[in-house]
Amino acid sequence: MVGVYVLLVTALVVVLVPLLYILASSFSSPAAVSAGRVFLWPVDFTVRGYEVALSNSAIVTGFLNSLVYTVVGALISVVLTIMIAYPLSIPDLWGRKAITKFVVFTMLFAGGIIPTYLVVQALGLLDTRGALLLPQAIGVWQVIIAVAFLRSSIPDELHEAAQLDGASDLRILFTVVLPLAKPLIAVIALMYGIAQWNSYFDALLYLRDPDLAPLQIVLRNILILNTSGGSTDAAAMMERQQLANLLKYSLIVIATVPLLLVYPFVARYFTKGILVGAVKG
Repeated sequence: MVGVYVLLVTALVVVLVPLLYILASSFSSPAAVSAGRVFLWPVDFTVRGYEVALSNSAIVTGFLNSLVYTVVGALISVVLTIMIAYPLSIPDLWGRKAITKFVVFTMLFAGGIIPTYLVVQALGLLDTRGALLLPQAIGVWQVIIAVAFLRSSIPDELHEAAQLDGASDLRILFTVVLPLAKPLIAVIALMYGIAQWNSYFDALLYLRDPDLAPLQIVLRNILILNTSGGSTDAAAMMERQQLANLLKYSLIVIATVPLLLVYPFVARYFTKGILVGAVKG
């Protein structure tokens, strides 16, 4: 048991120290951050980094866009994942093994950036919200977890009893399977939500309209704007560079806090959701 506690404390330190360092740096003066004098406690306390970041009106638009992408994207992904995982969890489904191999094949061999971009372009999704919601709507890893969870948690006898009562597949799904799969739904919704909230590259690739940009793109633009000032004055350039160093930490905190607030509400489902699915898979 001592070894387990040592391992857990070590893991806690490894996770906690970087978080405290980022938080302390975000509340420290730009000069202290640039000089490397900050560790786990703010030096020359200031909220200037947050003032500069939050004074940009685009950050509200980016926050609302990210909220829409996260909620709608997670909803679409959860529905599609359950729709493909539920049939694959039924042992007597015709062609189940072949379909499963085809699904796993897409995880091992992806199409690549250029073919994916051409598909998005051909579908008319460029510069639309659909470009962020649809191409990554189904994650193979989440499908595997969902199939394993449904196989291990929904006994075959329950299916047979419902079929003997005359229930259709859809009725079994909505009245029997989904009420028992709440931990699974919570976990994969969190996984998809985190992926959508942190989505950066897809937005950079597919979106040109600033009104559709998610928070990550807005934060990137704020950082670039405060890095490249175009001034030739040495003192002004140094001050701008120090502010850019401070902004990096403030922007990380701004982008992370919403997820940290949501996580405690679904953390209790992780044991029943992702761990049960992983062990039985």
